[in-house]
Amino acid sequence: MPAFPPSTDAEQSPAPDTILYGGTIHCLDAGLRQVSALAIGSGTITALGTDEEILALAGPGSRRIDLSGQCVLPGINDSHLHGVWLGARWPALMLESPGEDWHGRLLSGPEDRRRAILACFRLLASLGITSYTEPGIGPGEDAGETGCFGSDVLAAYAALAGTPAQTARVTLLSLHGLLDGASTLPAFEAGLSLPKPAADPRWLSIPGVKIFADGIPPLRTAWVEKPYLDGSVGTLFTGEGDLSERAATYERMIRLGHAAGEQVAVHATGDRTVEMLLSTVEALGGAGRLRHYAIHGDLVTPEQLARMAKAGVGLTVQPVIAAMTGEWMAGALRPEQIARAFPIDRIFGTTGLRATLSSDAPVATPDWRRIVATAAGQLDGRGLPVGRAELSALLRMMTAIPAEQDGAEAWKGTLEVAKVADLCVLSQDPLEAGWQRLPEIAVERTMVDGRFVYDRTAATGEAP
Repeated sequence: MPAFPPSTDAEQSPAPDTILYGGTIHCLDAGLRQVSALAIGSGTITALGTDEEILALAGPGSRRIDLSGQCVLPGINDSHLHGVWLGARWPALMLESPGEDWHGRLLSGPEDRRRAILACFRLLASLGITSYTEPGIGPGEDAGETGCFGSDVLAAYAALAGTPAQTARVTLLSLHGLLDGASTLPAFEAGLSLPKPAADPRWLSIPGVKIFADGIPPLRTAWVEKPYLDGSVGTLFTGEGDLSERAATYERMIRLGHAAGEQVAVHATGDRTVEMLLSTVEALGGAGRLRHYAIHGDLVTPEQLARMAKAGVGLTVQPVIAAMTGEWMAGALRPEQIARAFPIDRIFGTTGLRATLSSDAPVATPDWRRIVATAAGQLDGRGLPVGRAELSALLRMMTAIPAEQDGAEAWKGTLEVAKVADLCVLSQDPLEAGWQRLPEIAVERTMVDGRFVYDRTAATGEAP
């Protein structure tokens, strides 16, 4: 296949700034195209093809990088990662550091906030992560205990947006309640009218709002259809009063967000919480371009997944959290509920569902290699062997599909001509190595907007 577009006139087609060649490049586009070389100019991909085709485009100033058999993937996009909290707490992870205090003050001033964001950027660059969704920053947390989620954090992000210090693109959800607790209808409604900071949306995008609707099944705070072992059905954190009043508030919040043209992302772990999001969006005629989605969906049902696909409601899940908390379910849920919890096989097999894999770091590891390998192991354990095609699909759930969730698939998420040059270079091809070996594969380099922001050799001092 010839390189696209062809270069015949130096004035019309300037020589690329950078050429990567001599490797395996997985574009992870819809056709799963594979090439050996690509060209980059002014931060975007200008051509893809064979080594010979792409090297022929080089000019005197072009930087030629021989991959020497290494593998290139699109930059990883973690669709649910608390960046500031991660930067402030790293290397501690909640599920791996249970003895630590996770409620104390972490950030108190502008330098603290800037330092935490930059620490997050550095960590993510070392992992090949070039985009992430910061799921809940705003005035609802202005008095929050950690200082990681309030309006001042949004201002810190805005100050860094598009500067050389930013090495990962940020999609941010506004928060008009507590991150892990209550919200009120007046605060939510007032929050929808607040102005958003001016920023290049390719670096800082604020497309929607976060609703923290329920809790989690092990604590019996997820709202469920079939009662827990103790007879309770969980709760909602939206509004006040009894469950019916809280449910009415929850529905009203969804409708208000939709009417305001905001993407609505809901922390919804219980099947009844998912159901209210889904039925409300169905009544509104579907999510359409707003691409509303559920976060977690621990107890989502097969029937709901099919309806979500039809209504354009997405789902972002966290395989590592599922793997690490499965045993906690036993003390709260009935066996039949446990059997269908975290249904990765159903999610993976639902045609048309916009589903993404994510970390929820620092609750669990931000290492996407472990996330994808864990998801693959869960599929394998449920009778779906993971070969090359399935692993490609899982990788798309951390690259191309999150870009769709962001409404940014036209310019990021895959390696295609005219899209941004966000990519990661790996020591081995995961599709050849297999999912079991994925966590062992090294991230060699990370590029954002045509600029290398991480080089393992330079970072470790190892010989190339």
